Amino acid sequence: MSDIEEAGSYDLVDDSGTNWKTKVLIIGAVSGALVGLGAAYLFIQNSEDDTQAPEFTAGKGLRIGVLLLGLVRNVSDLAS
Repeated sequence: MSDIEEAGSYDLVDDSGTNWKTKVLIIGAVSGALVGLGAAYLFIQNSEDDTQAPEFTAGKGLRIGVLLLGLVRNVSDLAS
């Protein structure tokens, strides 16, 4: 009976400790950089005038910040 229990029980945290944490951090950093690069590209493509930098107001920055905080909160809820 104990052989069956040992074979059927799997632990998400392996004995190496932080190996999975490092993988998650690397995947998060790379995907965050790619999403940021894509967002910057879309921001540039949607600017109306190529000769002048687009206007980025404090209100737009605040709106993006609130959206990002909501995204981070939703990602952190996945771990619960």
